[in-house]
Amino acid sequence: MISISLCMIVKNEEKVLGRCLSCLCGLVDEMVIVDTGSSDRTKEIAAQYTDKIYDFQWVDDFAAARNFAFSKASGDYIYSADADEILDKANQERFLLLKENIMPEIEIVQMYYCNQLKYSSVYNYDREYRPKLFKRFRTFTWIDPIHETVRTQPLVFDSDIEIIHEQEESHAKRDLAAFERLCGRGGQLSGRLLELYARELFLAGEEEDFLRAEPYFAKMCGEEDRPEGEWMEAFCVAARAARLRGDIPGFYKYAMKAVACGSCAEICLELAYYYEGAADEEEAAAWFYNAAFETESILDIRCGEKALLGLAGCYRRAGLKEDAKEYERMAEEKAAGRGEDRKLRSRK
Repeated sequence: MISISLCMIVKNEEKVLGRCLSCLCGLVDEMVIVDTGSSDRTKEIAAQYTDKIYDFQWVDDFAAARNFAFSKASGDYIYSADADEILDKANQERFLLLKENIMPEIEIVQMYYCNQLKYSSVYNYDREYRPKLFKRFRTFTWIDPIHETVRTQPLVFDSDIEIIHEQEESHAKRDLAAFERLCGRGGQLSGRLLELYARELFLAGEEEDFLRAEPYFAKMCGEEDRPEGEWMEAFCVAARAARLRGDIPGFYKYAMKAVACGSCAEICLELAYYYEGAADEEEAAAWFYNAAFETESILDIRCGEKALLGLAGCYRRAGLKEDAKEYERMAEEKAAGRGEDRKLRSRK
């Protein structure tokens, strides 16, 4: 049977750390806890479960902290967890079954991450796969009987283990502040981080968050070497920020660029909200319809139901109550279907 090292980075997690570690103490062979500056009882609680507790000076980089934690592991596999995660009895049994039967060629195991919409910030789905278990050392092997080559893609196994993410509060403000610091230092966001920043803005950002993000995304709108998908994300943020500022020429500039690239539900909604605010009900309804039925969302899966509710509002103000009720019913159905499963496969 394989050995597993738990690796965690923590800071001020006294409320939830014991709950997490008690779920895992019978499943893993080693617990590595890296503290990034706690001022509460976090390390004292961790010491009840392990003596492998390390301090790491915070450098505003979660990846650096996790890499440090991984460097302290000695097991065959590394299980990466956060302090606000829970494995219930049924999933502890699934975890043990996996540990006893995992095939040696598997390098990454994905597990369902659940309860993500409780504090919606970057996730559009309540339950989706995340890579959680990693082989510590990778063995390169040759594949294909002719024109042989070295397998470079890791072998990933999608398990049936469900991790309950039971965070105490939204992390959106913390995350958005980190994005702002990174962009303010002149940092270049990867395609993946760019998408997450834009998505977190649309799912949890407030007006001031959009306005602070606008310079970075507006600059991106003029960068010709960007993939079209990144342009669309930038157009969405820049258009929203310009509308919030009351910069109508700027709003139209970014919105029309997005429409020329194929459009998306987010841009249609921005146009609908603009015309709604201008009391142009007919034009607002047309763009709400486009957002609901003619385009797809790229950042906020709630666009469809928002558009349907917008249509309902237009019809209700026009005195068409039955039509309004039908669109409200459709919005409720769409909201109920948002918790579907999704395998997390980045397009970047």
